[in-house]
Amino acid sequence: MARPDGRLSHDLLPGERLPQDACGVFGVWAPGEEVAKLTYFGLYALQHRGQEAAGIATSDGQRLVVYKDVGLVSQVFDESALASLPGHLAVGHCRYSTTGRNSWENAQPTLGGTDDHTVALTHNGNLINTAELRDRLAETLGGDLSRSRGEVGRGNTTDTALVTGLLTSDPDIPLETAAMRVLPLLRGAFSLVFCDETTLYAARDPQGVRPLVLGRLERGWVVASETAALDIVGASVVREIEPGELIAIDEDGLRSQRFAEPAPKRCVFEWVYLARPDTKIAGREVYDSRVEMGRRLAAEHPVEADMVMPTPESGTPAAIGYAEASGIPFGHGLVKNAYVGRTFIAPSQTIRQLGIRLKLNPLRDVIKGKRLVVVDDSIVRGNTQRALVRMLREAGAAEVHVRISSPPVRWPCFYGIDFATRAELIATGLAVEDIRTSIGADSLGYISEDGMVAATEQDRSALCTACFSGDYPITLPSRDQLGKDVLELQFPAVHDDVDITDVGTLDRRTTSGR
Repeated sequence: MARPDGRLSHDLLPGERLPQDACGVFGVWAPGEEVAKLTYFGLYALQHRGQEAAGIATSDGQRLVVYKDVGLVSQVFDESALASLPGHLAVGHCRYSTTGRNSWENAQPTLGGTDDHTVALTHNGNLINTAELRDRLAETLGGDLSRSRGEVGRGNTTDTALVTGLLTSDPDIPLETAAMRVLPLLRGAFSLVFCDETTLYAARDPQGVRPLVLGRLERGWVVASETAALDIVGASVVREIEPGELIAIDEDGLRSQRFAEPAPKRCVFEWVYLARPDTKIAGREVYDSRVEMGRRLAAEHPVEADMVMPTPESGTPAAIGYAEASGIPFGHGLVKNAYVGRTFIAPSQTIRQLGIRLKLNPLRDVIKGKRLVVVDDSIVRGNTQRALVRMLREAGAAEVHVRISSPPVRWPCFYGIDFATRAELIATGLAVEDIRTSIGADSLGYISEDGMVAATEQDRSALCTACFSGDYPITLPSRDQLGKDVLELQFPAVHDDVDITDVGTLDRRTTSGR
């Protein structure tokens, strides 16, 4: 689907399920500002990270108000919805589901509460010990999850709801104290932004798998998944939230605590594909890393050709680097439909058979008779590349040489990216030459893992490369405790007589789906 930042995702063929992004989180503490609108635009900048649901919670210091629904940020919110979210403190989320089905009940922020305060929590990443956390929460509730005053007891089947439930399971301790007790129990990837009626919190797992940054406004503070979201609201970048750190922001200012020792393992796929090219991670602009990946790819897999072209838009920076290093002219051989976005209208059989042409169309006069180098950032299942190579040949290309700016994806991710299963990954059990034959290219070259890592300018020991190497830095539980639906059959259903909005100071007027 087309992405709001102008990049075209890999999902080029109707119904093809390819790598889906992690979620986007955003938080702001800024008295005197329209925090709901700041959060809306922050989420808009992060829309590429999650396109299934969106939500915002705000507080005026006395009451927490939440509005969330299934859909894109621009579909969920309008002027009237944002006007119903008053206050000086906000948290927001755009979701792609990695644990729990895509439904209104599972949209974020997730809610929990005690008699004294309400908690609204957002999460980017994926926990791998959800079954253990479920059992721990059930134990505190006498074995009955339906007794939870948060969303766990009302049908929410996400790891995020479990964390929210644990944070509010003891009504006698403040939220900050609860966070310092609960955060060390979590295993996996988590960048959390949450709040109660008075304080904004942000926390990052000890490995720092997913990005999380702190920014400064003239009259407040912002936290977000990416620096691009700080840019859009006019916030200056202060620093990253450190792995294993919890920060709190309220009328007394900003304070920081460590709940775990840092052991950095940043997700390398953020540099390859997930993050916006105009985002900085660990001081390195993502665009620069992707161009460098292209340069290194050209050195590792040279070929005689007439033109280097990207698969729009995800392959563009690497294609620029490849052309620069190889001396082969850069050109655009494909035009994308700029108005193709998320659609709820299924294509007809005739259109479905055309597949990739829904999104891309070849420039025949540019392509005809040319030896092409086609650069993309990854191959997952191979269906899109197969259709693309076929389309370029039909448009008159003399040769099609495919170059990929990441190594073969051979392993699933359990830390917040929803890849296809290992059985669906084209690189599982196939050599590069077999993949080349499968997609119909004249040649195929992947960047080496060393080349990819070098382009990030990060120490290899501080990166997670599990989807390429199978080396998982956070020990995984047994197979039956992993997967997107691990909690689906283990939670109570929502009952008709349960008011899902009955929690804390939550405003009941703004929580029903539209």
